[in-house]
Amino acid sequence: MPIALFALTVAAYAIGTTEFVIVGLLPTVASDLHIDLPLAGLIVSVYALGVTFGAPVLTALTGRLPRKTLLLGLMALFIVGNAGAALSPDYASLLIARVVSAFAHGVFFSVGATIAADLVAPNRRASAIALMFMGLTVAIVTGVPLGTFIGQSFGWRATFVGVAGLGAVAFLAIAMLLPSNLSRPEPASLLDQVRVLSSGRLLLVYAMTALGYGGTFVAFTYLAAILEQFTGFQAHAVSLILVLYGLAIAAGNLLGGRFADHNPVKALTVLFLAQAVVLALFGFTMFSPVPALITLVALGFLSFANVPGLQIYVVELARIHRPGAVDVASALNIAAFNLGIAIGAWVGGLVVASRFGLSATPFVGAVLVALALIATMLSGALDRRALTTQTA
Repeated sequence: MPIALFALTVAAYAIGTTEFVIVGLLPTVASDLHIDLPLAGLIVSVYALGVTFGAPVLTALTGRLPRKTLLLGLMALFIVGNAGAALSPDYASLLIARVVSAFAHGVFFSVGATIAADLVAPNRRASAIALMFMGLTVAIVTGVPLGTFIGQSFGWRATFVGVAGLGAVAFLAIAMLLPSNLSRPEPASLLDQVRVLSSGRLLLVYAMTALGYGGTFVAFTYLAAILEQFTGFQAHAVSLILVLYGLAIAAGNLLGGRFADHNPVKALTVLFLAQAVVLALFGFTMFSPVPALITLVALGFLSFANVPGLQIYVVELARIHRPGAVDVASALNIAAFNLGIAIGAWVGGLVVASRFGLSATPFVGAVLVALALIATMLSGALDRRALTTQTA
């Protein structure tokens, strides 16, 4: 693999860290800014919405820029956003800074995969893309727990200073390692994206993605508070638990692709069913340390095991229903993942603020995943009907 790929991996690591590290810092941020947990949870939602809606628009608007110039600009924007978060004097300023970082996130992954594929021979493109996304996975395993530890030890602002530093390292790596003569594919227009969204079959898969992925975030957004208030762990232990959770996520992401290779719908049906059951189970086990940890490992595995299957399935359906816009359909599914995060964090905030409280978040998350399961079964039935019609 060319060394230029590692510049993309470092950038993905920085971006993955800033996206998820806020989960471990929510109680600290809420206390420091004198806001309640539901309001703090909106920090997660606003970031995810920035990725969801900013990525398609900005990718279309910046499609004609040279690729290296664009990536350097994105990492500069990322540094500004995280430095702004570290310097935020109040809640509103923090939200704005997070949106700035989110814009960089969305466009980076939209163009980064294409660049990674162009850096290698055609038969190694999948491996090159996987290497870039490894930065995101490693961030969940190491960057998020470390960032949480730093935030709890030195204040949450110190975490964002560190993440801005990671962005600076990624900026330098891109400047020094990435070639300047990268090919620039014809950019997808906003009209192309609208055409994809006019397909009912693809919209159904996007609903599966948003509900299935987002269901976990109803509880995961408030995981630090749950572990401290109900399970009885001290704040410093949360970062170690996030390492365990991150390892389970990495394993789930790896094995989930193998489960979905032959029959994505069947794999997703099993995974969503198991995910809904485990989420509901966590509602009971969260009050005892050992059962809670066992359940969290299972939940971490399942929450990301569905990601490869959802991405494979949307590509398969796009080839049938929107063959001229497969890449756009795939990119919009990434947006659906982030929309799911936004919905999950927002719904979780509503639950925390309600009379049911923080302890009800796993059960509500299980309901959202159950809706994803129903959508998956419906989509599978439509696939079978279409196959029967073709063979008749």
